[in-house]
Amino acid sequence: MINIKEDENLNTLNHSCAHMMAQAIKRLYPNALFWVGPVIEEGFYYDIDLGDKSLTDEDLVEIEKQMKKIVKEDKLIKREELTKEEALEMFKDDPYKIDLINNMEKGTVITCYRQGEFVDLCRGPHVKSTKLLKNFKLLKVSGAYFKGDSKNKVLQRVYGVCFDTKEALEEHMQFLEEQKQRDHRKIGKDLEIFMTSDLVGRGLPMWLPNGSIIRRELERYIVDKEVALGYNHVYTPCLGSVELYKTSGHWDHYHEDMFPKMEVDDEEFVLRPMNCPHHMLIYKNAIHSYRDLPIRIGELAADFRYEASGAVCGLERVRAMCQNDAHLFVRPDQIKEEINGVVNLILEVYKDFNFKNYTFRLSLRDKDNKEKYFDNDEMWEKAESELRKVLQELNIDFYEANGEAAFYGPKLDVQIKTALGHDITLSTCQLDFLLPERFDLNYINEEGKKVRPVVIHRAILGTLDRFTAFLLEETKGNLPIWLSPIQVNIIPVNNNYHLEYASKIYEALKNKNVRVNLDDRDEKLGYKMRESVLHKNPYTLILGQKEVDSNMVSYRLRGSEDTSTVSIDEFTNIVLDDIKNKKI
Repeated sequence: MINIKEDENLNTLNHSCAHMMAQAIKRLYPNALFWVGPVIEEGFYYDIDLGDKSLTDEDLVEIEKQMKKIVKEDKLIKREELTKEEALEMFKDDPYKIDLINNMEKGTVITCYRQGEFVDLCRGPHVKSTKLLKNFKLLKVSGAYFKGDSKNKVLQRVYGVCFDTKEALEEHMQFLEEQKQRDHRKIGKDLEIFMTSDLVGRGLPMWLPNGSIIRRELERYIVDKEVALGYNHVYTPCLGSVELYKTSGHWDHYHEDMFPKMEVDDEEFVLRPMNCPHHMLIYKNAIHSYRDLPIRIGELAADFRYEASGAVCGLERVRAMCQNDAHLFVRPDQIKEEINGVVNLILEVYKDFNFKNYTFRLSLRDKDNKEKYFDNDEMWEKAESELRKVLQELNIDFYEANGEAAFYGPKLDVQIKTALGHDITLSTCQLDFLLPERFDLNYINEEGKKVRPVVIHRAILGTLDRFTAFLLEETKGNLPIWLSPIQVNIIPVNNNYHLEYASKIYEALKNKNVRVNLDDRDEKLGYKMRESVLHKNPYTLILGQKEVDSNMVSYRLRGSEDTSTVSIDEFTNIVLDDIKNKKI
């Protein structure tokens, strides 16, 4: 997807089109007031105060009609410079513009752009005439707080996009339609994977039976891999005392992202946002020798983080999540080998799922803004240089990003592009010299002295919620057979004659632990076939008289219209082999 904001020509077009949209809205709704209308990666938007009027999709059609009239009017677009006094006088009846003007830095050159009867503050640049803005489309309307502050009034935000050719606009609209079909929220609803309810709360998705199958398979998959690598899994409480997070340092650096504390008896608790403090205490529960290390503690843990209500999104950004978390307690001489093991596990998982569009990012502290990081320059220099050195020695391609570190140490993040164009962190590996110090962790070295271990924080699948969202969008819901809630869907051609045979096949597959569905509804064959396609079932069996007489089965693979006929045993072996090999 092209980044409109970074393309100079498209940036100018969209900036100008935003003003043309505002002009059209002003004509239709004379009392409309406008906040800001910036260019974004996907096009442009304008935040508008329309009083009690709420825009609908039908209203957007009328606004587009008015915009087309303005295009035909060929309005010249003129830039004007204003003094602060002139600007305040020009917009004296507009509180939003007055606010903008009064907050401008001293010495700012105030400019506005005028086209016909419409004028608005803007730095520009703009095109010369509205006739150059004919290839546009309004996309949607949503709500947005004034200045992004939930204490302020909700404005209406209208999104649009503009291109220099009709073909480019049509191509972009096709891309947006593809995005819509890939949106995991739509797929999750269509395939009954998860749901949300305002009565439960925003950012608190509920996994439906189909979703619970996917999640359970992912849990088994990653736990089996970790067990094979020597991880020990634990269960820890979803709560922690405020004192726990004060000890770890999270309270000072992270409490604004936690849910409010709860007072019970004489203690204060919070829903835990992460698991590392609990795991530190599990390590501390026993005395360790240098021979015991590395100790790898893993957990599929429920965590809770206070995300802004406007930021929550399906399963991708939630307030309650399940994290594939682990903490590796290592000697300094084991850091390289253990990070190498983590990276290899990440690469192995990504190969299993056929993930390709990802990069490694070394996330560092911002030295010019140290407030959000633990204050220990020596520790930071040591941790950052150590992690950078290990990555270089392992020949891992990475880029560096200041300001993206955890408060306690640098990390290696795996950045991956979703099918919708979002840049998200999926996996992470963090190096930590701080928490062992704060929790007074030790092991006995070869000389019999107590020394500090180093902790490696790592999450391979990240959160199962975000991982599932990514997977649904990446595959369009066409999950590999081992993850599919229904692996084989059986359709008898006629219940009166073929249901008994279909039931026999159903029991045979079920006894082999295949997730199988028997569609015995009193519906026409064509309807059942279309339903099976919509539900994205990997295999669909069609059983009629021919199959009954020959004791065979006929099946179709998802995405194919070809039908194959084989014996029951042969089909069972095909399915079991696909599941065992985790066929993509």
